[in-house]
Amino acid sequence: MSNLIFPPYLQEGDRVIILSPSSKIDKSFLRGATKRLKSWGLEVVLAKNAGSANGTYAGSIRQRVKDLQDAMDDEKAKVIFCSRGGYGVVHLMDKLNFTKFKKHPKWLIGFSDITALHNLFQQNGFASLHAPMARHLTVEPEDDFCAQALKDILFGNAINGEEAFNYVCPAHKLNHKGTGAGILRGGNLSVFYGLRGTPYDIPAEGTILFIEDVGERPHAVERMMYNLKLGGILEKLSGLIIGQFTEYEENKSLGKDLYGALADLVKEYDYPICFNFPVGHVTMNVPLINGAQVTLEVGNKEVKLSFNTDKG
Repeated sequence: MSNLIFPPYLQEGDRVIILSPSSKIDKSFLRGATKRLKSWGLEVVLAKNAGSANGTYAGSIRQRVKDLQDAMDDEKAKVIFCSRGGYGVVHLMDKLNFTKFKKHPKWLIGFSDITALHNLFQQNGFASLHAPMARHLTVEPEDDFCAQALKDILFGNAINGEEAFNYVCPAHKLNHKGTGAGILRGGNLSVFYGLRGTPYDIPAEGTILFIEDVGERPHAVERMMYNLKLGGILEKLSGLIIGQFTEYEENKSLGKDLYGALADLVKEYDYPICFNFPVGHVTMNVPLINGAQVTLEVGNKEVKLSFNTDKG
């Protein structure tokens, strides 16, 4: 699908619904996110079960489905803000109805386990925002780059300004130089991998794929990447963005570090490949429009990811 629908950009007074579709969350982060979003001039509504707990989850499957469905159906809401990731979104995937959402589309925001919802929303024809969640908006300062970038995207400031909306980061020694254009898709590697072979898998052709993960051992990451390689996914991409892999022990069990092992795995492809992009379970987790047309330029000194956000 090449023409995904962008939900409308925000105006002051628009409604944001905060919900917790997967793991339970510390209520202080709900309060912090509410405060930050209100400071942007938005009306903030907490879903009924946003702060609930059922084992490790934020409520039962039924409660989490109802919160998300109610938010999707809300005619006045413009944003569905996921409070956190953590395992649990997969419970909801086949239980949601997009009939009313398609009449009143809204931005979905989140990352990590929320990758599954990004895939689902793209499958239904809508772009969404892979971006920081409640903890980030609570603990990071007012001038935090990623929070400000999220605000600018939501309000169309980054989109409608004279300068192109793009991110620039330093080059990495393992990068493959070149330029590629396509639709930006991806997110958390293990979540994306878990949807392979389902209706919620993403198409490879014409895709600029970005990946990140947390707490996965190097050989597990390599195994998942071999699935993409042997499944014919990697060879069809238009570009690959390898983000941050964190909270694991770099023991060189693969004979080299993780990035080195991944570089060997993708060395045969002639499209642009970027290592160490600022996306993942880190403070510098830049908001990315999942489903947007982008251009990836990997040069000698820097990498530039540019968004073509023409909704026409």
